[in-house]
Amino acid sequence: MMELSPQRVEIEADGLVSELPLALRNLHLRLIVNERIKCSLNPRFEEDWNLKRAVDLVIGAGFEVTNAVVAKSGKITFDLIRIRSLPDTISANMTLLIVGLNPSPYSADHSIGYARPGNRFWPAALSAKIVSKNRDPIHALHVHGLGMTDLVRRVTRRAAELSQDELLSGFGRIERQIAWLRPKVVCFMGLSGWRAVANRNSVAGLQSKPLGGRPVYLMPNPSGLNAHSKLEDFVRHFQKIAEFSKQI
Repeated sequence: MMELSPQRVEIEADGLVSELPLALRNLHLRLIVNERIKCSLNPRFEEDWNLKRAVDLVIGAGFEVTNAVVAKSGKITFDLIRIRSLPDTISANMTLLIVGLNPSPYSADHSIGYARPGNRFWPAALSAKIVSKNRDPIHALHVHGLGMTDLVRRVTRRAAELSQDELLSGFGRIERQIAWLRPKVVCFMGLSGWRAVANRNSVAGLQSKPLGGRPVYLMPNPSGLNAHSKLEDFVRHFQKIAEFSKQI
């Protein structure tokens, strides 16, 4: 049986670099798991466009780079595989960037972070009025300036399946993303992930040091399996973040 050539996709030059994350997210959602494509990114020339940023963007969008990358006159071309993952929902002018550990299979398959029934993220965010539509990350981004990403793009059932190298690599990508897009506040969901890459003695709340030049707030994992925290606790954390963001 003859193997078909990968489809070619070009994201054209009239877009800004800061528009690429959502364009790549839409591309991810159009493809099936393990589908191969040749993708060219050719945004309008800006000082913040470079090969490292391009690689960060395609990884954040849930793709794996399979071959050497070709860069020519600002146009960067990748051979990519669409992995089972959850693409970033981020843009410029974010009020709050939510950073999780990595996607669960349920969230990846539904293309919504914290989507599993029993997870307290969306109920708490609605109660705290930092979002107004349930389980709709695009509405949250466009209407409320709430973006979402993860340290690691690989789907696992348990956090323990992630390696320290994966966490540290993801942390570097997130730090560069924050320094570039400069959200008002960054919120890391899950104490264990932050402790593994930043400060092993951290407790929930506003952290003493910024990341990428932006203030960081640390929250417990909102999973329903986390019996140490109640829905009311997450609502209070989100309310504190909302109040803090108004003071910046």
